[in-house]
Amino acid sequence: MGEFIIKMPDVGEGVAEAELVEWHVKPGDPVREDMVLAAVMTDKATVEIPSPVTGKVLWLGAEVGDTVAVKAPLVRIETAGEAGEAAPDSVPEALAEKVLDEPVAVSSRPEAKAPPQPEKPAPKPAPAPREAPDLSAKPLASPAVRLRARESGIDLRQVAGTGPAGRITHEDLDLFISRGAEPLPAQTGLVRKTAVEEVRMTGLRRRIAEKMSLSTSRIPHITYVEEVDMTALEDLRATMNRDRKPEQAKLTILPFLMRALVKTVAEQPGVNATFDDHAGVIHRHAAVHIGIATQTPAGLTVPVVRHAEARGIWDCAAELNRLADAARTGTATRDELTGSTITISSLGAIGGIASTPVINHPEVAIVGVNKIAVRPVWDGAQFVPRKIMNLSSSFDHRVIDGWDAAVFVQRLKTLLETPALIFVEG
Repeated sequence: MGEFIIKMPDVGEGVAEAELVEWHVKPGDPVREDMVLAAVMTDKATVEIPSPVTGKVLWLGAEVGDTVAVKAPLVRIETAGEAGEAAPDSVPEALAEKVLDEPVAVSSRPEAKAPPQPEKPAPKPAPAPREAPDLSAKPLASPAVRLRARESGIDLRQVAGTGPAGRITHEDLDLFISRGAEPLPAQTGLVRKTAVEEVRMTGLRRRIAEKMSLSTSRIPHITYVEEVDMTALEDLRATMNRDRKPEQAKLTILPFLMRALVKTVAEQPGVNATFDDHAGVIHRHAAVHIGIATQTPAGLTVPVVRHAEARGIWDCAAELNRLADAARTGTATRDELTGSTITISSLGAIGGIASTPVINHPEVAIVGVNKIAVRPVWDGAQFVPRKIMNLSSSFDHRVIDGWDAAVFVQRLKTLLETPALIFVEG
């Protein structure tokens, strides 16, 4: 018998630690080579950690929410080399090593747990009859299974898992769907509820909270709201979508806004900037890297369309779709989620009348898109129906004066109301 310690891998250049956001195993669970053991997060990118060996989990070195240093021991696995599983020399050095008599440390804890001594496995009990799912327990499933269940409207608490430790697999979902979802028992009458659910803030939700706190505590925001007549742009967009090639992405208003931003910041470079308030230095960027605030099942992320100044309208749309899909499926890379110089925030059809978007620190401006609504507009002789949308834009008042903010938004308004100007070069 052999034992291995799997260490926290290097999850990105310059990253010294990562937050543990999900365990897929527990002590005593059998594991096989390449089975996902845990998920960690850094800079809004989630990385899954696979097992390089086959065996049984003896010990876990951290809890969900802990910050674990790179190369810190994470999992201890008992292996049986003589049975043909991975031998010590075949395990990647970056992930595992032969067990040594040395202390184990996790960066978020003052003291590490001492690994338990291996015991003789207890005889397996006879299989018990299947009981009703425990609706109070959090189901064990991979991010891909959770996403599929969410998209299918399935409550994973009602699905019986057949994987290790009761883990729900895609096959379990297929079986559940084929049998038809069984609804939860209905409550009759009005019932008083006294339960209080405690939800620990971990992973992406904690990253969002930290980012929002940083932004609002250090940036004095000024928000400027202006209404824009989108009638001409919507007519142009409908025509371009009707005549687009099959391989071209369908146009929303965002690619038009991205191209309008490129032209506007060329005239006002101070808006396409980041502010290092510690050093007191403003960095004005020639490149226009546009962050697009995107809602995902895990929370809000900001994938970045890089070098929008070098992209046409169709290229902007294609890259926007690619990044949004990657963000929603959790496959976006760290580079695709960082480095923006200005951000667009849009809630689409539920965008409301106005909003007060929070600046994506250390940027100095964010443009918020609200919903389009048909409103009566006086044309000098009569009221006519027009498609009106409000832009809600926030600026770092330390860097951008109210006058400059107004000039910026008015230029955007002109370009969006006369969309032919967006395509004029020079």
